[in-house]
Amino acid sequence: MGLFTKDIKSMDDLFVHTLRDIYYAEKQIEQALPEMIEKAHDPQLRQGFQTHLQETKNQVKRLEQVFQLHGKQAKGVDCPAIDGIIEEANEVAGEVDDKAVLDAALIAAAQAVEHYEITRYGSLIAWAKQLGRNDCATLLQQNLEEEKATDKKLTSLAESNVNRKAA
Repeated sequence: MGLFTKDIKSMDDLFVHTLRDIYYAEKQIEQALPEMIEKAHDPQLRQGFQTHLQETKNQVKRLEQVFQLHGKQAKGVDCPAIDGIIEEANEVAGEVDDKAVLDAALIAAAQAVEHYEITRYGSLIAWAKQLGRNDCATLLQQNLEEEKATDKKLTSLAESNVNRKAA
């Protein structure tokens, strides 16, 4: 089911499709983070990735709750956007020999992921409210707040430490 196909006929269909998109994305991120933890050299960056791995696991659980509340099966739909972001991150990380530059590249890749998630959660929250599903919106808002906090932490780490070392 593509995003702009006949399969999406209503706001509810769009909500469920995008929910499946972010569910797939979170599951892919959950699989990618251990490798990012392993590649990170800066101790704060490594710890941040470890913390976000646990947050991601909790976000997946919240998404499963949203599916349940909405009466839908928790399943993902292929998300070429997140696949591309993760693929690009792997390619860039594979080309960097300098450990400090690698950490800067990992932060940039992680922020690309965070920004994607922030846009998806923002839309889902608005749509959930429009559909009268404040119960779903509340759970999605928790995920959004964690994503925004992670993005801020990554920016702070990059600006205060990692980028300086890489330069």
